[in-house]
Amino acid sequence: MTRLNGLRRGLLGPRHAGHTLAADHLGALSLPVGDDGVIIGDDAEGRPQMIGFHRPVPYDVLLIGGLWTAQVLALRAAGTGARVAVETGRVQAWTTLAQAAGAGLECVSLHDVGRVPPTGATVGSPVVVVRDCGMRPPRGRVVSSPWQSVLTLLPYLSPVAPRLLRASTLVGVQRVSPAEAEQIGRILGLARAESEALPTLADGVTLWVTGGERHWVMTSATDVETGLLGTARRMD
Repeated sequence: MTRLNGLRRGLLGPRHAGHTLAADHLGALSLPVGDDGVIIGDDAEGRPQMIGFHRPVPYDVLLIGGLWTAQVLALRAAGTGARVAVETGRVQAWTTLAQAAGAGLECVSLHDVGRVPPTGATVGSPVVVVRDCGMRPPRGRVVSSPWQSVLTLLPYLSPVAPRLLRASTLVGVQRVSPAEAEQIGRILGLARAESEALPTLADGVTLWVTGGERHWVMTSATDVETGLLGTARRMD
């Protein structure tokens, strides 16, 4: 499993005396094995890929793509225990997801554009802010900060896209026009073959770029996600 954008960071905990356990009790000891990342799909070799949204430093993600993928990421972020705040001009498109997420718990909240309140993100209560604000999202009142990541969704390129492309730590690009692919490739420093592939991508496929890393990822929905969101699609 690959973690996009670097190594996991750890926090120094309190110092205390070590714990001991009798050898005949070891068989009863079990530890959960996992990560704080969101699985976003599989690469071309079938290896799971993930995004670590929960970080002690500000973290900005830009997705140039469809609402479906953004909603899958929001659901999976909520599944890791994060609170998800959605800033959107189309509340109706998110209502069913917000009601279904968290099995009745209010882990996904919806807010009008520019109306996201302070979230109080902490290491024990991380937050992912999803900005679904159209082609020209205004500068957000709530920005990325320790334990609060921001995922901005752009359906296509717009005048604000170059600024967001340069400012984001991680960028995901789904199917775009040849002209958009050329501009994106120039800003991100993509190889010609990578730029030329962008207009041909199937629904659910995203090129994720961070620093010098490139990952082509296919996002496949679970049965629950398909029942809630339908099948993968680039257009809404």
